[in-house]
Amino acid sequence: MPVILPELPYGKDDLAPFISAVTLEFHYGKHHKAYVDNLNKMTTGTGLADKSLEEIIRLSAGDSAQAGIFNNAAQVWNHSFYWQCLKKAGGGQPTGAVAGMIKDAWGSFDKFADELKNAGVTQFGSGWAWLVLDNGKLKITKTANADTPLAHGQKALFTIDVWEHAYYLDYQNRRPDYLSAVIQNMINWDFVNSNL
Repeated sequence: MPVILPELPYGKDDLAPFISAVTLEFHYGKHHKAYVDNLNKMTTGTGLADKSLEEIIRLSAGDSAQAGIFNNAAQVWNHSFYWQCLKKAGGGQPTGAVAGMIKDAWGSFDKFADELKNAGVTQFGSGWAWLVLDNGKLKITKTANADTPLAHGQKALFTIDVWEHAYYLDYQNRRPDYLSAVIQNMINWDFVNSNL
């Protein structure tokens, strides 16, 4: 079965003014779609063609001969996950079970937000800032390029894409402003809780 481009869980205008419809047109309609198309081309006729996306990532992780497959598969997964992490009128104080877990781990939402933002700001070049479960504990981490928590035995709960294509049309070089906008206005806490 070929990997498919999932539908966005909202309209292309729904995240404005924080993420514009133009950014979504390019980010989802061009970048994400290209990863899906490239992955399907690379796996057609191989032993990976009938595997799930998660299996492709796990089987190709760390194999330099399959770096292209891993990069495209992980980017498909990371982006599909990222879209679910965002919602209109989201962000701010967490709700549900994760709220108590964040307070236990960081002492306050503000401290958590500062550390999550810092992970995104300090990711050199392209990559991702993540909230993950690692051995049952919440942890903020970052990955470069297409790398993903799936390849490291961690359970992803939330991510922010810090590749330039995620924010440059709206924020230019102001990555910290983009990160603040996501954290304060777009985190889908229902989705985060569903991943626990």
